[in-house]
Amino acid sequence: MSMRGFLRLLSVAVAALFGASAAQAHPHVWITATSQLVFAPDGTVTGVRHAWTFDEMFAAYAVQGLPQQTKGVYTREELSALAQTNIESLKEYAYFTFAREGEVGGQKKQKFGEPVDYYLDYKDGSLTLHFTLPFRAPFKVTKLALEVFDPSYFIDFQMAKDNPVQLAGAPAGCRMNLVRPADSAPQQTLSEADFMSGQNANYGAMFANKITVECP
Repeated sequence: MSMRGFLRLLSVAVAALFGASAAQAHPHVWITATSQLVFAPDGTVTGVRHAWTFDEMFAAYAVQGLPQQTKGVYTREELSALAQTNIESLKEYAYFTFAREGEVGGQKKQKFGEPVDYYLDYKDGSLTLHFTLPFRAPFKVTKLALEVFDPSYFIDFQMAKDNPVQLAGAPAGCRMNLVRPADSAPQQTLSEADFMSGQNANYGAMFANKITVECP
């Protein structure tokens, strides 16, 4: 089942649970994330390496019915088909990762290529998706702004408490800063469809994790 399928399934479950046609604008899936910005030996940044750990409810839905050789244990191979379908479905959502380079007012959007090195692992009830998003064209960083969030706010991304963001192979003098979302945006009463469309389609931007990297 794809990520879109999971989201629809969870949406139906929430509506059935509360017996309402509308819900407060809040997430239904929670992800704890870590990210690495990967640099090449020539000092260019080549991509972003993500690890996303899903909440227990999502994980339970995700692995339900999957064949397994050992009860309660899923190998990387047993999860490979699920990893592929999830990666393919993430393309529609731009992988919830948005990058711009340059000074404010003159920033240029940086596009990503197809994800590589993706896989799922499952441990103690936790399901984690690992993947690398390569930039279509590596570039020298002056002031890079990277945001990780779901515009619909159906999914809540929280960066991990320990080592949430790392610079892998960055040139000397590069500095990184992380601004976590302030959970203070006003709630709105929205239908489930409004999470993915309409004038509130970018509601989740108020809860974006904002990473900036500056290099000399």
